[in-house]
Amino acid sequence: MTLYIGREAPKLWRKICMETFVELQLFMEKWKLLLAGLIFQYIHGLAARGVHYLHRPGPTLQDAGYMILPELGKERGYVSESLFTFIFLSFILWTFHPFVYHSKRFYTVLLWRRILSFLVASQALRIITFYSTQLPGPNYHCREGGELAILPPPESVTEVLLINFPHGVIYGCGDLIFSSHMIFTLVFVLTYHKYGTKRFIKLLAWVLAIIQSLLIVASRKHYTVDVVVAWYTVNLVVFFVDKKLPEMPDRSNGSQPLLPYVKDKDEKSREDNHKLLNGNSVDTADWRQRLQVNGKHGEDGNHIHSESAANGA
Repeated sequence: MTLYIGREAPKLWRKICMETFVELQLFMEKWKLLLAGLIFQYIHGLAARGVHYLHRPGPTLQDAGYMILPELGKERGYVSESLFTFIFLSFILWTFHPFVYHSKRFYTVLLWRRILSFLVASQALRIITFYSTQLPGPNYHCREGGELAILPPPESVTEVLLINFPHGVIYGCGDLIFSSHMIFTLVFVLTYHKYGTKRFIKLLAWVLAIIQSLLIVASRKHYTVDVVVAWYTVNLVVFFVDKKLPEMPDRSNGSQPLLPYVKDKDEKSREDNHKLLNGNSVDTADWRQRLQVNGKHGEDGNHIHSESAANGA
């Protein structure tokens, strides 16, 4: 076991270094788009905090989901958050698997550029929606008599800009239509459905998305309409935005490597780097044989070139 780890550890480290080098090159090209997507996450949080100042509690609206699903209760509200955290962290880890595994279909930087595009488009629509009409929050801290149901006017601009993170994000009110949790969940599931490789995990992801929807309603964090609107809105946003974005290169067959091709005397090292980058294993005897054949062709080509030159002279 120790011998195996000692033999594989250098290969893994080399693989991580090669992938990091390529991803950094892509990051230097795409960093502005990635930064814009991250900044919009803050803008989205700021907008959600702002609508909380406008929130006015009232009687909980009649809701079909509340009639069907039993209420989890305030003490079990963590259940839906726990599932969301699992989905969120699992997806992030999966997006970085090309750094470790041989099997890979995408570049992490390009994938996150796509994900942030989906999130920004969906969140922009969400901001417009929940500022258009403020509904009385169904969550326990948003109901009449709740300490956080009505926020006093901010004392300074700094108080607004800091959005009281993370407390202000967790215990917000008024940002209802449509569910932010479902935006992230559906964007992640749709992305894995397209770029993931395990059929069972794809099925499991959709099942978890449905369970997440039910738990959000059962914990009374959103009305059923907030979840329903998220389901068709996010799917449509991803469909149309995905059509506008350039398709990412497929690395599963080892084609279109983004590692710069540099002439080097060590042909073996160069081919190993390309194969390692794209996740393909190469038989040592096979590529050595190809090198010998290529060398012979090169010699023949030089010989023909010499004869042609002599005849021309």
